[in-house]
Amino acid sequence: MRIAIYPGSFDPITNGHIDVIERSLKLFDRIIVAVLKNPNKKPLFSVEERVEMIKEATKHINNVEVESFSGLLVDFAKIKNAKIIIKGLRAVSDFEYEFQMALMNKKLDKDIETVFIMTNTRYSFLSSSVVKEVASFGGCVKDLVPPHVEKKLKEKFLESIKR
Repeated sequence: MRIAIYPGSFDPITNGHIDVIERSLKLFDRIIVAVLKNPNKKPLFSVEERVEMIKEATKHINNVEVESFSGLLVDFAKIKNAKIIIKGLRAVSDFEYEFQMALMNKKLDKDIETVFIMTNTRYSFLSSSVVKEVASFGGCVKDLVPPHVEKKLKEKFLESIKR
């Protein structure tokens, strides 16, 4: 069985992420979406909220699991018996950082391979950061994220306005 890990912060998951997951399943038997617990970042959503949103967003897709992890990605991959890391690329600007990370992961574990999946052109501008910024100003993110994520974003920013 070819198991691949799709890591990220997914704060929040976007339609671009879902596109990468769906297309990756053409190459791999099982995808583990791995939500990173990064103490250096200040996410909008908690790890638990992100995991739940991803589970809801991928419930229509077979062979997808969603988990959170902390520490080194290669250690998590080893625990999950995965040898492949999937990284989505939007533009050349993403490549330099992701290439550096792929080489570091390879140095840490010679059996790990990184597969880069180019984003669908309709999502090439899309990032979680852009979605959060637009949503924070009350802009429409309808076609950028699943409906339940759009609702969560509205709720989250309504909370912050009330404080």
